Amino acid sequence: MHVGIIGTGHIGLVAGACLAKLGNEVMCADRDEAKIESLKRGTVTIYEPGLQDLVTDVTAQGRLRFTTSIAEAVEHSEVVFICVGTPAKKDGSADLGQVEAAAREVAASLSDYRVIVEKSTVPARTGERIARTLELHSRPGATFDVVSFPEFSREGSGIDDFLYPDRIILGVESPRAEAVMRRLLGPISAPLMVTDRNSAEMIKHASNCFLAMKISYINAVANVCERVGADVLKVAEGMGLDRRIQRDFLDAGIGFGGSCFPKDLAAFIAMAEEAGYDFGLLKEVRAVNDERKRRLVANLRDALWVLRGKTIAVWGLAFKPNTDDVREAPAFEVIEMLLGEGCAVRVYDPVAMPNARAALGDRVVYCRDAYDAAQGADAVALVTEWDEFKSLDMAAVKELLTLPIVVDGRNALDRDALEAMGFQYYGLGRAATAEQTPRELRVA
Repeated sequence: MHVGIIGTGHIGLVAGACLAKLGNEVMCADRDEAKIESLKRGTVTIYEPGLQDLVTDVTAQGRLRFTTSIAEAVEHSEVVFICVGTPAKKDGSADLGQVEAAAREVAASLSDYRVIVEKSTVPARTGERIARTLELHSRPGATFDVVSFPEFSREGSGIDDFLYPDRIILGVESPRAEAVMRRLLGPISAPLMVTDRNSAEMIKHASNCFLAMKISYINAVANVCERVGADVLKVAEGMGLDRRIQRDFLDAGIGFGGSCFPKDLAAFIAMAEEAGYDFGLLKEVRAVNDERKRRLVANLRDALWVLRGKTIAVWGLAFKPNTDDVREAPAFEVIEMLLGEGCAVRVYDPVAMPNARAALGDRVVYCRDAYDAAQGADAVALVTEWDEFKSLDMAAVKELLTLPIVVDGRNALDRDALEAMGFQYYGLGRAATAEQTPRELRVA
């Protein structure tokens, strides 16, 4: 089939490359001329494991092309995906300006039947508004259907999540549109649920916010663990053995970030309020998440007493491993707090350094590797659980540090091994030694 993709970010480019791999003829359109020129030269502008090789392969086969013309992509295609950004407004609601603009441009190019697929993360009833926009701005004789096909892919595993998903959700309003989408997605083996558009849109938001709630729940449990002398890793393991609960997303740490969970949480809260419901549960999920970064800095303060004048190594800047995405990354809030305390900060991330440099400027020291970051630091804070950090020579790290202090914001390191080496280890939600128990929790 012929497919058009509007937007070449993490969602659009992965979708386009994967659909091309499945044998379709795909044209990706984006207004960013520099990005399109880079893609035409064969260089992917975002980091996603396997994406560069996949794009190179399907482009060489002639199944993936790039353009700055949305009209060209619409004319080329039977199915058009809208994969543009939906950033949060100041009030937390989703800014749908890019979606509306894309719909208007699609409408101006329609000449006969097309299926318009809403792939961007949007609140319920957005499909209705896209359909209304197409009706108002398309030429006489043009026909279309609008489909909600929410994405559930995770940055860092986007290709596998697209090709081998847990499920496919389709929100459709006509048998014709359903038939087209079934034909397009037929090569993907996964449970397929067909529902109305509003329900499909709600499934996306409800799913992401439930996962965010699960993370905040275990982080709240971690706070209690610290106070009663329990280990949240063991608690999570025991909880996860229950088939009704499962172990996924029960990793206590400094909280979630990225372009999805924080934005989707805020958008769902705002959407509920617009509908007349105060979603207090999700507000508390957000509050717990905000507190986690402060908890890591509190551990550093407890370990070092006075932070002013100290040097802190920060390992990890991306919001999660296997991506260069630093949007809403917890590391940045931690760094801002440390700078505000008068610390010098040395940073390293395997792939996110260029994006971090653009955000942080010259206020921190950018290091060539984790060892360089530890050189002369009074403590190291692990913020993103890259595998690289789990396999370091920690004896060498200890020699580089001024003080043997590790604050593990992801509970990713081997506490027993580090303490045996003479490190002072601070996890989140893990029973502390008497020397490490925060002063405000000690019995006089």
